[in-house]
Amino acid sequence: MIERLKRILDAQLARVTTATADHERERGHRLAAAALLLETARADYDVDPSELAAAERAVRAAFGLDDAEAAELVELAEDRAREAVSLYEFTSAVNAALEADQKSQLIQLMWEVAFSDGALDKHEEHLVRRVADLLHVPHREFIRTKHVAEERMRGHSR
Repeated sequence: MIERLKRILDAQLARVTTATADHERERGHRLAAAALLLETARADYDVDPSELAAAERAVRAAFGLDDAEAAELVELAEDRAREAVSLYEFTSAVNAALEADQKSQLIQLMWEVAFSDGALDKHEEHLVRRVADLLHVPHREFIRTKHVAEERMRGHSR
């Protein structure tokens, strides 16, 4: 009887531990993606409010968050991005968690942030290119997402 109870409790603990680990992984890759979007907004050393708004919109849409959840994630990502010494901690989390099409979507969102102030800066383009390389996004997909994002952002500015 005690052995059976122990097995049941162990099984429940394993499920809780797995669910917690999955939640932490999900939270980690969301935080990493949000940090990359914010890094895009800051890449040209001129953080335009439209870029920050685009980053927050992208976070909200990509992860299906409400305004408060998106604002909280962006705030956490800002703190994490300020502390980061390289892109590796963000790109490694994204690489571990996302499929190829999701990585392409992230690159497209980064382009949208970069285009949101009406001007693509060379530093922004360089950052998106570096991240695409680190995420193993093929060059053709990198270019395709750039064109899609540019068209979308043109439609927003009208």
